Amino acid sequence: MGARIIAVLIMMVVASTDAHAHTGAGIQSGFLHPILGWDHLIVMVGVGAWASLLGGSAMWKIPLGFIASMVIGGRLGIYGVAIPFVELTILASILVIAGFWLFQIKMPEWAGAAVVGFFAIAHGYAHGAEMPAGVSPVQFAAGFLTATGVLHALGLCLGQWRFRRLRRAD
Repeated sequence: MGARIIAVLIMMVVASTDAHAHTGAGIQSGFLHPILGWDHLIVMVGVGAWASLLGGSAMWKIPLGFIASMVIGGRLGIYGVAIPFVELTILASILVIAGFWLFQIKMPEWAGAAVVGFFAIAHGYAHGAEMPAGVSPVQFAAGFLTATGVLHALGLCLGQWRFRRLRRAD
């Protein structure tokens, strides 16, 4: 089961390009943006996987905190509010979130929520700023929020699978 999840993730990353991340209309376009944009895909799955490492209520608080902060960033992007270094922040989020999960970094829930919240604003901003012309912001947001929740859930499953395997190896 876990190997299949990893294979699907790899196929999604390999198949995705920036051009694919901005197609479709309304909910479909919003849904596809985080799934077909490798940068968003890695971080959103990574947030769920890392939250699974933290365990307990962090397994729902960290992903929901990411989604709430992403809404703020999305609104800023839709309304054209300038935020400096968005792409650099997104790049940093890939390294940090993946590193947290791979190196099993633990921290208090509030600190984890602050870190993912900061990065989520940049991801939400990118979603909002790159929304196709003529698309309903509400439908687009519904799409990217739904996809984000699905990717977080996938990450939680991946994280649980990995840590079960690690516990068995000990």
